[in-house]
Amino acid sequence: MAGKPKLHYSNGRGKMESIRWLLAAAGVEFEEEFIETKEDLEKLRNDGSLLFQQVPMVEIDGMKMVQTRAILSYIAAKYNLYGKDLKERAWIDMYVEGTTDLMGMIMILPLQPADTKEKNLALIIERATNRYFPVYEKALKDHGHDYLVGNKLSWADIHLLEAILMAEECKPGILSAFPLLQAFKERTSNIPTIKKFLQPGSQRKPQMDEKTLAIVKKIFGI
Repeated sequence: MAGKPKLHYSNGRGKMESIRWLLAAAGVEFEEEFIETKEDLEKLRNDGSLLFQQVPMVEIDGMKMVQTRAILSYIAAKYNLYGKDLKERAWIDMYVEGTTDLMGMIMILPLQPADTKEKNLALIIERATNRYFPVYEKALKDHGHDYLVGNKLSWADIHLLEAILMAEECKPGILSAFPLLQAFKERTSNIPTIKKFLQPGSQRKPQMDEKTLAIVKKIFGI
């Protein structure tokens, strides 16, 4: 029997967090080996573990997988969270790319200079409420199902919930104009595997604080 997937990344959200979310939602237990110093990262690079010298890296099914999108696609397909056919997969991909764009804006906010943070936060809120969330609200309204694609939980739903919670950290009440997304959030948050991941003490990572930010900057030379 194959062992648990092992995740190699710093002890923070970053690009690994969506991978943690997807594994947790699929009910898959995983281990983490944290990169805590620049030397830890260099060791992975020097022993040939990182195909492109970058993390995240996940050891799974005898592979050392890199590139976030490739890892997520593999996990989604492996655990039946990637639609039943090519068309459903295409829709899942489109929805995921949208939430990836929004989460990418939020993810880099702590790394930005203090004098631009307020402007960038306002842009995140504007994009979330005018560009991204209206798409998902309309999708749920148009087909009247509980989930975005095929009326079945998929990677797109898990990613959307992660994005919603990140956006709410930027602005509580950001879903006020989106009643179907509010219901979606409530519904998906109570799926047993996801509910467990949202509990204190899980492997979900908190928002980045100054201490974590300093460690990340040192490890990755930012």
